[in-house]
Amino acid sequence: CTFVTDWGKRCHKGRGKQFSNPEEIDRQMRQQKELEEKGGAEKESSSDSEEESSSDDESERSGVEGLIEIENPNRVSQKSKKVAELDVTAPRELTRREREEIEKQKSKERYMKLHLEGKTDQAKADLARLAIIKKQREDAAKKRDELRKDKEAEDAKGKR
Repeated sequence: CTFVTDWGKRCHKGRGKQFSNPEEIDRQMRQQKELEEKGGAEKESSSDSEEESSSDDESERSGVEGLIEIENPNRVSQKSKKVAELDVTAPRELTRREREEIEKQKSKERYMKLHLEGKTDQAKADLARLAIIKKQREDAAKKRDELRKDKEAEDAKGKR
């Protein structure tokens, strides 16, 4: 808890309580009795036995889990895989974002293909606009040709 009292001390409300395992308490009490009986001369040998017993305890479940056997069908145990067991050649499952990205690219390519073939509404509108522009340019070119011919004809008449 980050709450600070008036005196500047931190409050410890809501902190998790830690309960000692009865087996752990018994083990510690036995070790203390052995130390008192044997004295300080054999401290090294007792520290070795502590390391061995602690490694045995780590393999077992600690705390309440060791006391209560739970059969939870929803609990998934994390199993580590060895490098030799991994199958690199197997196709991996795509994430939702990757699938959506691929679908988006495919739809864009499909649209561009239809657009180039002139089958989309936008392509039809573009082609119609281009046809109108082409017609206007042809008409403008004809007018220029006629004006040039008329001008040449006038020039030819004026020189005679």
